[in-house]
Amino acid sequence: MTMTHAARRPAIQMIDREADALTSLALGVEDKQPQVSALLLDEIARARVMRAERIPADTVTMGATVDFIDEASGTERTVKLVYPREADIAAGRVSILSLVGAGLIGLREGQAISWPDRSGRERQLRIRAVRKAG
Repeated sequence: MTMTHAARRPAIQMIDREADALTSLALGVEDKQPQVSALLLDEIARARVMRAERIPADTVTMGATVDFIDEASGTERTVKLVYPREADIAAGRVSILSLVGAGLIGLREGQAISWPDRSGRERQLRIRAVRKAG
């Protein structure tokens, strides 16, 4: 018997306003991006949702800059998690509607998640640091 994705995923937290906005976004791309939509909706459904002021500072939220490592390849990346209209991969701004963006939301420093890449292989993404805008 294989483990489900959820069994391998760490507890996550989301800001209530962001969870609502991300639910609408995910539902809006269900036809065009079914995989990302389903993954993001699953993450929102399992997240502990709370007001912004109760979210720990080291939690990945929208607008946060995240240092993470792909443990399979050893590749370290720094990205800013943004809404689709602000996305610019060359500038390091990753959309929440990308596989990486959907995987990072809600994680805290030190946590890792097993997450699919574009080819469908599972990758282990580990959060090194989270910096909030402002």
